[in-house]
Amino acid sequence: MANQVILTADSTCDLSETLKRQYGVRYYPYHILLDGKEYRDNVDIFPDDLYRAYREKHLLPKTAAIGMTEYADFFRPWVEQGCDVIHFNLGSGITAAHQNCVLAAQELGHVYPIDSCSLSTGTGHLVIEAAERIAAGMPAAEICREIQALIPKVHASFILDTLEFMHAGGRCSSVAALGANLLKLKPCIEVSPARHGAMAVGKKYRGSLEKVLPQYVEDQLNACKSPRLDRIFITHSGISEERIQLVRREVERRSSFRQIYVTRASCTISCHCGPNTLGILFLEE
Repeated sequence: MANQVILTADSTCDLSETLKRQYGVRYYPYHILLDGKEYRDNVDIFPDDLYRAYREKHLLPKTAAIGMTEYADFFRPWVEQGCDVIHFNLGSGITAAHQNCVLAAQELGHVYPIDSCSLSTGTGHLVIEAAERIAAGMPAAEICREIQALIPKVHASFILDTLEFMHAGGRCSSVAALGANLLKLKPCIEVSPARHGAMAVGKKYRGSLEKVLPQYVEDQLNACKSPRLDRIFITHSGISEERIQLVRREVERRSSFRQIYVTRASCTISCHCGPNTLGILFLEE
């Protein structure tokens, strides 16, 4: 008889509380460092707290990856109970957390770290796929093999409203940020599974979000010849309900996804992209 399989993930996979409960996912939070204090991502600090600190005090948080010892302590109780643990990490092209998780797994055994090669609900899609296989009684090793085959099929991208936060965090030059703001450019950031989740700038849109967001949705769905229609995520870092509904209507107009989930990004994701960032994330057949 196969061991019971426990499903865990870094807090960066951005599933809603409802979906976490539905699929039995346990999160381990990233560390957020702000104004000399350390917080747990989406446990005792939230994205709006970060934006307030930046507006009022010009403070920008730093994020810290989860360490090997933390992972080992997190997994150990389940392993000692005879369970297998499948854990999803933020893409290793973005953070060292996956390597730390691998080291913890080597120490404990019965832990299966998966490099999602993605972020946010790009990882969330894979977590749900694993949860469905756990519910069907599939053993951990077989689940991991099937998930690895799905990783290249994740389409994850998002539109930035401003480069201010990326500039403040040292991820783009002041010249690039100023030029984008002056020209009212909204860059599309695309996540590459082939590069373990590393990001690159795609198309640069010009104009207001009300103009840009529908075009972005059209371009992303047209770029995929055969999207899987069971679910799509609309994930944002804090944006108006009117803009969310604008994107939802465009998704509904162009495809027939059976589930459209709206989720809000964690602090780790939000502090690098700033408010009014939004993406659609889906799988390819």
